[in-house]
Amino acid sequence: MDCCRHGRLVLLLLVCLAIASGCRPAIFCASAAISQRPSLRVDRGGPDQWVFNGLNPRVPPRIRPGCYASATVSVRFIDAGDLGPHSYRFSWSEHNGIAYTCRGGHIDIAHARKAIDSTGYLAAVTLRHLERGETRFRYKLIEPTVYFITLTTPPDWDQLDDAQRERIARGVSRQVGQHLAFTALTWHEIITWFGYRPRPHVTEFPSAFSWEDTYSNLLGVHVAGTALEQENLGFNEAVTVALKQRIEELGGRSEEVSRRASDAMRGQWYTSDWIGTYVRARHLDLGTDDGYVTPCLVPAVAGCEDAQPCPLAIPSLDFLADHGFTLNVQMDPKVWELKKIRKALAAEGCSLEGRLDPAVHFPLIMNYISKSIANATDLIELRP
Repeated sequence: MDCCRHGRLVLLLLVCLAIASGCRPAIFCASAAISQRPSLRVDRGGPDQWVFNGLNPRVPPRIRPGCYASATVSVRFIDAGDLGPHSYRFSWSEHNGIAYTCRGGHIDIAHARKAIDSTGYLAAVTLRHLERGETRFRYKLIEPTVYFITLTTPPDWDQLDDAQRERIARGVSRQVGQHLAFTALTWHEIITWFGYRPRPHVTEFPSAFSWEDTYSNLLGVHVAGTALEQENLGFNEAVTVALKQRIEELGGRSEEVSRRASDAMRGQWYTSDWIGTYVRARHLDLGTDDGYVTPCLVPAVAGCEDAQPCPLAIPSLDFLADHGFTLNVQMDPKVWELKKIRKALAAEGCSLEGRLDPAVHFPLIMNYISKSIANATDLIELRP
């Protein structure tokens, strides 16, 4: 069977699966299997001996469609204790959907896995550049946005032996990967709020900063950080173990409990009709005030009586600071929604000229979104 026929067969099978499982339109789900081609750019210089086990910096993360956390017909709920083995590349082994946890609220497992893979990929990319002595590099993910990265190394970096530099580079790359992934995932929510559509015919505004999104993303960033420390295990295996442990610590519940938890918030956090689902409750906590993101819990969930939320720390760059590194991130948005974002920043007293600096501009954008929600009659901002 030639490659073209094989690809068409995979696409057909995935369309059938997607139709059966729901969550996102079939064609979008099917594209996950054919969008993970290795970069065709020619590698320049360096032996590339420094690697994270099971990760290839030339293979970007695949598309992972998520779900609303609503008890509606297209949403798949899963048992939090049965997530299946993680796979960076496409695999039938994973169980994705919405799970409820006593201390973390709803978790979109596909979102968490997307964050995991993005973190691993960006850590691998950073490590490759550090080995080659390239402290300035750029990349893009699924969205058109281009990220420009500048790492400043300590004065004695070139005087260290290879073993020392590799050890430090691994720690630096791990934290940089976490930071960059959380930045990119937050940016996706921002541009979706302002109207960005990965598929032109479908709006994703209802899912922008929905109550489970940011916490699910941050959970994945934490899981990936743990997995990247396990040098004796491949990335997929380490993620499978770490994700299972994290969900257990958060008090993962059954499929039925997860569905009931969502159904309990119908009419409050979301509404639905024959046309579709509309998410009213938005969660804007990015940890910029206290360094933590606190999840939104559903009251009185069976088996979760008296459960307290488990805040997650946003990515830290303390390892970089401890070893004399600094990180600067700039973004060229390259999205049609930039005009709206410029207007939002102007309303907050900031004129955007040139590239966007997430450390400076994200808090202002989030403040604008918060005001927009406060002025809307059909939206609410959850503040757990």
